Amino acid sequence: MILYRLDADAAEIAATLGAEAGKDPWQGGYVAPGRPAPVVAGDGRPGSRPRLRPKLWGVPPPPRGDRPVTTVRNLQSPFWIGTLRHPELRCLIPATAFAGWSGPAGARRQTWYSLAGEHVFAFAGLHRQSDDWPSFAVLTTEPNSLVERHEGATMPMILHREDYARWLTADWRDVAGLVAPFPSHLMKTGSTPP
Repeated sequence: MILYRLDADAAEIAATLGAEAGKDPWQGGYVAPGRPAPVVAGDGRPGSRPRLRPKLWGVPPPPRGDRPVTTVRNLQSPFWIGTLRHPELRCLIPATAFAGWSGPAGARRQTWYSLAGEHVFAFAGLHRQSDDWPSFAVLTTEPNSLVERHEGATMPMILHREDYARWLTADWRDVAGLVAPFPSHLMKTGSTPP
């Protein structure tokens, strides 16, 4: 399971990700599944300015599921492919660090990952616009060598800053190539969040 922190307020997030903050009340802190956190979403049109929007982490489960879905791994799944094809349903999920666990049962340790030289960065995400359950999920990829060294089986799909607008507006055939582990040499680790 992925855990993450977003230790920045709405104004800093919006300025870093090129979005409008609107009235988002986020003041920073730990993000937990089932709780609200900000995402950046647009209308899918190139040139339009995306907005910061509070959503719940975890989209409603598929028909046979019983728990909200917090991460997206199988991009070929019929549950996700339609959403991926619509840029207005893709979002940026701002973060300042994410955590993974390693070690044997009873002696597991938490490792925090962040980006070297960037305070706020973004995961690729998908969001649902339902009025009764506005929600989002984080896309995951194979781990890079750094995360794999700490026994991580997956990692969030971290976008390069220059790909933010493309993720929110481009055709799926164009952005599918972005689904890859973030380069490990651009990341750093620690036992506590930075």
